[in-house]
Amino acid sequence: MPRRPSPTHRWLTAATWPAGIALTAWDYMWRSTPMHRSERLEGPDSWRPWPAVEDAPLTDEIQGVEKGYGPLFHRRYRTRISDAAVGPEEVMSALQANLNRAAPTTFARFQKVHGDRRTMRIGDEYVVRMPGPWDGPVRVIEAEPCSFRLATLAGHLEAGQIEFRVGTSEGGQMAFEIESWARSSGRVSNLLYHRVRFAKEVQAHMWMSFLEGVVSLADGRMTGGIQIETRRIEELPDGR
Repeated sequence: MPRRPSPTHRWLTAATWPAGIALTAWDYMWRSTPMHRSERLEGPDSWRPWPAVEDAPLTDEIQGVEKGYGPLFHRRYRTRISDAAVGPEEVMSALQANLNRAAPTTFARFQKVHGDRRTMRIGDEYVVRMPGPWDGPVRVIEAEPCSFRLATLAGHLEAGQIEFRVGTSEGGQMAFEIESWARSSGRVSNLLYHRVRFAKEVQAHMWMSFLEGVVSLADGRMTGGIQIETRRIEELPDGR
């Protein structure tokens, strides 16, 4: 059975929140990577859900968008990598073996709690450890040579899925993209993410830092900075 964080571990993690939040804010303020952001509001007709998880055992404890609260956010983080020393599949293989190769481990770390620690397979589980009340359990629901997809589990501040993929851009450069469809898991997380926007910026900082880590892992050079595209859907087609 997957190992869940113990109450003692939760208290120890909470004790690090003040210092961790301060470190994250400091890193964010001094970020120098060029970023290009856009955000737009769209109607319910633009909602295109990912394929459902067909394997019944995998659905246990999954927190899909239908269980979320508030607007749905579709977000993409992209960058291009020039002069990479390794190919796309090698980059993805290294990530699937150890997500912390790209994670900004000074303030966010993937802890594997279920599955072989040397690789990534469908059904594996992680807890993303972050300063503040952001720790989030996730499960691997898809793993391919150039991509993998995670679904949030009960206890996560979000309800949805996130996909990481690598390929080649039109100019022949390596391209890495992180795409998510998610809603807040409840009223409090919706307040922090959508209203106050603090959690939203912490999340953006994490995934931008992850992309920087991918560039380093590929031993290449970031080209064109990071593009962040956000589409907000206030209400799903069925009125949820």
